[in-house]
Amino acid sequence: MGAELPDYYFRVRENGAAVFRVDTENRQRRIEMDQIAVINIRNGEIKPHGDRTLSPEDLARIEAWMEERADVLAHRDIDDIHRAVDYLNLTTQWAQSRATDDQLENVTDALLLAMHDLRSVLVRKKADRLIKG
Repeated sequence: MGAELPDYYFRVRENGAAVFRVDTENRQRRIEMDQIAVINIRNGEIKPHGDRTLSPEDLARIEAWMEERADVLAHRDIDDIHRAVDYLNLTTQWAQSRATDDQLENVTDALLLAMHDLRSVLVRKKADRLIKG
């Protein structure tokens, strides 16, 4: 491998990651990954793996990764919402121009309920913001 490997590897899991220390400084010149911790992004918990004690450097790198990961996830959330707006517009165009009666029958109730639910939440949240502001 041409580029130098990082000192830590984070295997993403549902609510966080498994953290590994990467070692290439061994006699066989193999990449070894030693799990040192499991982290939970939602509650900020860092659990050392087994009987390990994490060094200040380990903790600093893990905390930095957790901050970076939270930023990535927040960006993805808002990007997904913007995509949903695009999908709603594409769905409207499809319903207006290409959908057959059978296709519309198949999706109309589910779409109307989902849109009604979304509208109710958005209106309530908007009213809450106006009252606070």
